[in-house]
Formats: sequence, C-alpha cells, structure tokens
Amino acid sequence: MVAKVHFKNLEDISYREAGIFENTRYEKIHNIVFDESNRASEIVAREIAGFMRDKQARNEKCILGLATGSSPIRVYEELVRLHKNERLSFKNVVTFNLDEYYPMEKENEQSYHYFMHDHLFNHVDILPENIHIPRGDLKPDEILDFCIDYEKKIKAYGGLDFQLLGIGRTGHIGFNEPGSHNSSRTRLITLDYLTRTDAAPSFLGLEKVPKRAITMGIGTVKEAKRIVLLAWGENKASVVKETIEGTISSQVPATYLQGHKNTTFILDQGAASMLTQYHTPWKVGPCEWTEDLIRRATVWLCDLTSKSILKLTDKDYNDNGMESLLAQEGSAYDLNIKMFNVLQHTITGWPAGKPNADDSNRPERATPEKKRIIIFSPHPDDDVISMGGTFDRLVDQGHDVHVAFQTSGNIAVSNHDALKFAEVGLELNPDNAVFKKIVEQVKAKPEEEFNTPELLKVKGFIRQKESLGATRYVGINDTNVHFLNLPFYETGTVKKNALGVADVNIVKSLITSIKPHQIYAAGDLADPHGTHKVALDSILQAIEDIKSEPFMNDCWVWLYRGAWHEWGIHEIDMAVPMSPDQVLRKRKAIFFHQSQKDGVMFQGDDSREFWVRAEERNKDTALKYRRLGLADYEAMEAFKRYHF
Repeated sequence: MVAKVHFKNLEDISYREAGIFENTRYEKIHNIVFDESNRASEIVAREIAGFMRDKQARNEKCILGLATGSSPIRVYEELVRLHKNERLSFKNVVTFNLDEYYPMEKENEQSYHYFMHDHLFNHVDILPENIHIPRGDLKPDEILDFCIDYEKKIKAYGGLDFQLLGIGRTGHIGFNEPGSHNSSRTRLITLDYLTRTDAAPSFLGLEKVPKRAITMGIGTVKEAKRIVLLAWGENKASVVKETIEGTISSQVPATYLQGHKNTTFILDQGAASMLTQYHTPWKVGPCEWTEDLIRRATVWLCDLTSKSILKLTDKDYNDNGMESLLAQEGSAYDLNIKMFNVLQHTITGWPAGKPNADDSNRPERATPEKKRIIIFSPHPDDDVISMGGTFDRLVDQGHDVHVAFQTSGNIAVSNHDALKFAEVGLELNPDNAVFKKIVEQVKAKPEEEFNTPELLKVKGFIRQKESLGATRYVGINDTNVHFLNLPFYETGTVKKNALGVADVNIVKSLITSIKPHQIYAAGDLADPHGTHKVALDSILQAIEDIKSEPFMNDCWVWLYRGAWHEWGIHEIDMAVPMSPDQVLRKRKAIFFHQSQKDGVMFQGDDSREFWVRAEERNKDTALKYRRLGLADYEAMEAFKRYHF
C-alpha cells in the first residue's frame, strides 16, 4: 500500500490516503508505507522544512533531534537541496544528535560528528554554536558531567520539536540497546554484538568497531513533540513488526514509542513486509484474492499446518481466516489442484526455455532456441554465489552468455592478500615499483586495513583474475566477460557515491550492444553495504531509458538473490533445480574467488562462508518445494521476473 498523492507534510497523509485505513487492528504505532525510500525521504524532509519555516515566521528557534546511519541520508540530501534551491535557512535551527561512538575522535571518518558535517552541516547555513553532538573524545571522568549538561541544554531550549530516528535490528533507537529503561537519559552504553556486526563493514572489520557509545536516552527521545522513525529494507521487517505490533518491552526499546502520542513510522515495502496487514491480510479483514495473494496464502497455510498442498482441507482454510477464498474458489480440492499446478510450473531445468516444447506453462519462452543473455553481478562473485547452477545450465544448453561484473570489488580484498600477490610479483619482476611500494606499505602497518592507489589497483586485478577463473571453469569465453567498474563504487572506501549518469550509461551501452533476450540481475537489497541496490538501480534506470528500443520487446529480466536472503516460495516465478553434481560444480566455481574465503572482510552477522550460505539456502529452497508435495531435488536456485 503506497501513498499516491502529493503532500505538504506527513500530517497531510491520512490513514485512508496512505492505504492503511481498515487493516491496522494489530498496529500500535501510526505508520505509512511507500514504494521506495527516496520518495518517503523527500516527504520527511519537507515536514522538517515546514517546522523550520513555521518557527522562523514566529521568530523562534527550531529544535531538531537528528539521527545518523544510512536511513536518514536521503532526508539530509533533500534538506540540502531545499537550502540551495528554495532558500531554506537553518539559521534559527538548533540540533541535538542522538549518539556517538566511544571512544571516537571527531576527525575520524567513522564518527557521527564527521557524518553529520559531511551529509548536512557543511552544506547549509546553520550556526556552528547551534550544533550539538555527543563527544566521543571525552576522558572517562568527564562523561557523566557531559551527559548531564547535554540533557540540561535540551531542556533549556524547551525540548525537541522534532526527533528523527532510525531503528537497529536489536530494536535500538539511538544506541538504546535491549535492556534500556523507558525513562533513561543521555549516558554511556555498551553496544550489542549485532549492532557492532552491522557497523563492521564501515569500519573494515568487527574488531575495529567501538564497543561503547554515548546515547540520548529513551526518556529524552520520548519528550520530543514529534517523532518520525525511518526504516528501509527487508532486514528491518522483523524488528519493525515487533515494534509496531508487539508488546512494550525493554528487550525491544523501540516499542516504548507505542506510548508516544505523535509518532509516525515511515517504511518502504521491504520494512513493512512482515506487518500483519501485508504479510497475512486475510487475518485483519476482507481482501481482494489476487493470484499473488492466493499463492502467498496457500504457502503460508501449508507451513502453518505442516501439510503439503494437496492435503489441505476446507477446515484448514476456514479455521485460518480464508473462508472468503474458499467461497471464491469453490472447494479446497479445486483450489489445492490449481495452486499445486501453479507452483509446479515454476520449476524448470531449462532457464532460458526448452526448445521445441510447449511453453504455455513454462517460466520462459521456447523461442528463440538460442538466446543472448547478460548476467549482471554487483560484486565479482555474486554471479556464481547466487546463480552458479543456473549459469552453468545456460552455458551447457548452448546460449550466448555474457557476464557483467558491475564493480571491481577491490575494497573487499584484505591487505594481506594484496601483499601475497605483490610478493609473488616481485619474485617474477624484482624491479616492479608498484609491487615494491605495496610491500612497503602493508609491512609498515601490518595490523591495519587501509587503501592506497597502488593497493586498490592490485586488489582490483586480484578480483578480476578470480572472476575469470570462475567464468572459464563454467565455460565462458573471456570475450564474453565484461568488467564495468562503475564509477559510483570506485571511491576506495566503504562509502560510495550516489548513482550517476555515467554508471547508467555504461550499463545502457552494454545492453544495447548485446541486445539480450534475458537479463539476470541481483534483487537482493538486504546487502549490508548497499552496493546491490545501487547496482540494480543502474540496470533498472538503463532499461527505463531504452525500453522503447525494438529489441527490448524480446528481453525478459530475472532477479536473483544473493548471500543474504532468498525469495519466498510464493514470490518465485522460476525455480531451477540442481543435481548433487551441479551443486558440487557451483561450489568449485565459488572457490575460484579465493580472496573471499576464510575470513571475508564483509561477512555480516552470518559466520558461514559464502559458499556454505549459498549451498544451504539452495537446499532449503528445494526442501520447501518438497514439503509442499512437489518434486524432490538436491537444491534449487530461485528467480523472480521483473516486468518493465
């Protein structure tokens, strides 16, 4: 459900307009769901701007509580745009940030002091004396007095007019981790392991993430006159559901916001996906039984009852809020057969279509018999991790398969791996100045992860050659392998640039030159470093620009998911089975990416290696199909078709 009209600010959005009028009986916090985060962020920025202008008109200070992290970045970008293009002034604004790591120097790029100046303060006319951010460089005996003084300053201004929040997967707001008290105030706190794990990519390793932070308290936050919380992506869906629909608990500190009278959660569809009204809408009231919803409900009911599709009874449907579906379809017998066939038809061993076959009930077209195909891989190993079995099948079935690695992936190579290759290079060529410099740089700081132009160059080559090893193993000619090195990624740091015209043009040029019948792209937006989303956006924008070209009429787009999530069974449009031998071949293809084995830098909170994650995920997908009463395979890779 998505807001479909233009609003001056969030208060203009009624429940009905936002599409959440009658189905909110489980929800204890007002929330609004948007198609995507950019539009939502712009509306939030406009509400903040409205507060600022109203205060200016009354010659009053506007007191803002601000958050950091990835969620509010687009809000800050829009506020900067409003300042530059629409003369929005910050001269009457006083800000108080939620938190800061401890210990942390202001100049450190990982500090929230640096973050706020980089994303907002350096680009607007706010007075420096009106900026307040917890200090991470305090001496231990200074912390208590600082926290007390921070609270006094907020109260001296009459409290916060507006508080912007994100939410962590532990349910923390600010750095109020599980166990935080409802009346807590600004203080030093120990960070939860999961919180530190989520921050690890930015710090180039978990061990470098501070274990403590200074944070504004729950009680301080709740005294704000207006609170808006932002949450984007499926990896936030579980904690969003628990916060909005669960009971108030110190174990999920965000649930304390249920007691605030003027709070709104702003969500994208991924973050809202577990809310009852979206996940199981038949439990909250009448719903329109579309084909997609029937699939979701049937799979959900099988899981709930531990039955296969063909064993579901009228009573199963009626007892679980689906009596209207049963009335629409006639009987469980008829409905079960219908849904069994729908799901059975998603399974195919011919991912690019089976030649000379009836394709009316197959996921892909039979013609043309030999297709031109582009597999887009955000990082240099996503192709084999996410769809290595299907990749192998496409090549084996004689299609013209191209692989496009969208980014170099250079920052994901450790300095020790780069050192190893540089030392080999020096053995072959003792006079190579680049290799000499790398050896000197890494040995001078053996315990640090850092990047220099020389290191980035070698790291990029390492990942290129690993990729070529894998594609050659699958059977792809080197001429069909494309290293795009999209500019948005090539910053040499974890922080990336926004998607630009140059990125889109590179992707567009490749698609136009190959004129593919199939495009495979990563739809795994739970990727913790955000590269997958930008990589996908580059493809979707390129498709939007060229969709009127005649060859695009014959181009189908299939989205795979990577090491972080898999499509739900009800979402899958094509499931490609793998035999035990194909599972082993996929594993061997992944092993060519040696720099990403045994201590990969961006592991996330899953300690398994990527090949193990992929293998177990593929086997789990096959198991879910078997439990539905469908064919029994060793493993399956799943895809969802994107319609443009």
